[in-house]
Amino acid sequence: MTTQPQPPVAVTPPLPTRRNAELLLLCFATAITVAALLIVEADQERGVRWDLTSYGLAFLTLFVCAHLVVRRFAPYTDPLLLPVVALLNGLGLVMIHRLDLADNTFSGNRHPSANQQMLWTLVGVCAFTLVVSFLKDHRQLARYGYTSGLAGLILLAIPALLPASFSEQNGAKIWIRLPGFSIQPAEFSKILLLIFFSAVLVAKRGVFTSAGKHVMGMTLPRPRDLAPLLAAWVMSVGVMIFEKDLGTSLLLYTSFLVVVYLATQRLSWVVIGLTLFSAASVAAYYLFDHVRIRVQTWVDPFADPEGSGYQIVQSLFSFATGGIFGTGLGNGQPDTVPAASTDFIIAAFGEELGLVGLASLLMLYTIFIVRGLRTAIAIRDSFGKLLAAGLASTLAIQLFIVVGGVTNLIPLTGLTTPWMSYGGSSLLANYVLLAILVRISHGARRPFRTRPRNTSPIAAAGTEVIERV
Repeated sequence: MTTQPQPPVAVTPPLPTRRNAELLLLCFATAITVAALLIVEADQERGVRWDLTSYGLAFLTLFVCAHLVVRRFAPYTDPLLLPVVALLNGLGLVMIHRLDLADNTFSGNRHPSANQQMLWTLVGVCAFTLVVSFLKDHRQLARYGYTSGLAGLILLAIPALLPASFSEQNGAKIWIRLPGFSIQPAEFSKILLLIFFSAVLVAKRGVFTSAGKHVMGMTLPRPRDLAPLLAAWVMSVGVMIFEKDLGTSLLLYTSFLVVVYLATQRLSWVVIGLTLFSAASVAAYYLFDHVRIRVQTWVDPFADPEGSGYQIVQSLFSFATGGIFGTGLGNGQPDTVPAASTDFIIAAFGEELGLVGLASLLMLYTIFIVRGLRTAIAIRDSFGKLLAAGLASTLAIQLFIVVGGVTNLIPLTGLTTPWMSYGGSSLLANYVLLAILVRISHGARRPFRTRPRNTSPIAAAGTEVIERV
């Protein structure tokens, strides 16, 4: 009996990995960061010292190590993701250093925040490399969907259960404070809950797409299928009420609505979700003082410019001072805005870089978000599509909340600017977000090989089974 020879495997032409382009862009990001640092030092009359180049070399070395990990374990990743984050992180470090100089001048601060932020950058890049190295396939995360959801809820609930001395700052209970160490668990909850949302929506898609009544051109879900939406609503309202964290409440709930809409393509889920959240917000306005104060400050911040409206008033003055082209790095007074290195770092950039510089920063974020959405379109599995789109959309929502708050477009919420604001929890969580998106991007761009399914003469021509290389 003779065995029929197998036809050769047809391999699609390999896509260029573009890793050299990524390395070149990382060098360019380092050059911009070092140039910004030199400008700050010169404008602060500290002189241009050769030892500043050591900071640039350390920064470049750190991200070259991350680049080598990507080259080894995820070579087909989008080449723009890591360089954009490196540039945002570098400019954030420069602005935090600039604020340290002002703080040293007026208060004699001996513990510069920029050194701590650089340490957290090192920890964040290490976390990035570990996730890229050990997460071989993003679909492995779907197996732990419910575990991720439970962990995310526990992390959200811990600050509300702790005494105020261990969890409260500026009126919001969002911290876990230990001796010499503190963490903001909501930063990690947003990633864990997105994994949970994506896994559940893929596994239970029939529940969310079940047909109900048709009202005003929309197909409403059946009442018994609204349980997941109500659970997300209760969670977000609980964060708003018990932790007094309006930003996290809005971020988590809108992220859930975006992922649900992407999974079902039904506007009715969004309409119902926004109606529920609006009703809860109106009720919270009349029932809770902290919500009412935030809204009243948003409506008229100049009603109490020395009290509740002080932060937003100083932020608006910073933008007005910056104008179109800004005062120049090191020439403004961004330290007059409280929490300039954390919640209001966008206002600091707005004053010293002006509208043009701030628009450039927002364009960097836009590039990252668009690349994340392109990854969601290109990836072939439903879980990867929802997770990539959810991560990119969450970043876009958070950026809108931050910029909208400091410009008084929406009520101030207190979220940090990803990769730029001072804070270890935010930096570490966003580097983990980047690592997951890098892994999904690699899965979307890597080449495939094809093999005929049936080699008999009567087999249908052109029928193929796609296999991963």
